[in-house]
Amino acid sequence: MQGEETIEKEEGMNEPEGQEKDRKEPEMQEDRNESEGQDDPGEPEDMDGTKGQEGDESSQKDEEMSDELKKQKEKGLFKGKKDKKQSQIEELNDKMMRTMAEFENFRKRSEKEKSGMFDMGAKSVIEKILPVIDNFERGLAAIPEEETDSPFAEGMEMIYKQFVTTLEGIGVKPIEAEGKEFDPNLHNAVMAVEGEQLESNTVCEELQKGYLYKDAVVRHSMVKVVS
Repeated sequence: MQGEETIEKEEGMNEPEGQEKDRKEPEMQEDRNESEGQDDPGEPEDMDGTKGQEGDESSQKDEEMSDELKKQKEKGLFKGKKDKKQSQIEELNDKMMRTMAEFENFRKRSEKEKSGMFDMGAKSVIEKILPVIDNFERGLAAIPEEETDSPFAEGMEMIYKQFVTTLEGIGVKPIEAEGKEFDPNLHNAVMAVEGEQLESNTVCEELQKGYLYKDAVVRHSMVKVVS
């Protein structure tokens, strides 16, 4: 009897434990379902909302980027066109300035060459005229003193003076020699003499006149020099 009672007690004690477990398991399952049910519907809504906001923000950023790129491209194209025109203008200005400088150099060079050619031609003509002047001077020096007042001598004197004046008008003038210090650039020494009255290396006599044309020697003076 005692064994049966112990068995029943044990069974009775065992039954509430099983029932409690059975009761607790559905309650825990319900709690899990409720918690999952609360979490599951909330998560998709939040994800969908954030995804929508992110999509709107990204689209706005893309639009802003595209607008900025368009503006930059337009600015770049306008700047490129402007730079191209400016470079063409600068290139044309440079060519014009170079052409003007070349023309100015050509003009100056041409004038210098013309002047040089004219001077060369004038110098050659003067060289041919100088012997005529020498002959006038020799002829006037050979006139006797008693005939210096004759019409012939006076006529020769007038022609000689007119000749010399005309040459002076075009830039021809005689070289000063007698009593001056010998200058090899102006004088041609053909004789050297001893003299006490003049210092050494001084021109004591002029044998043939020398002439300058615009400060250029046409003919050197032929002189005697004191040694």
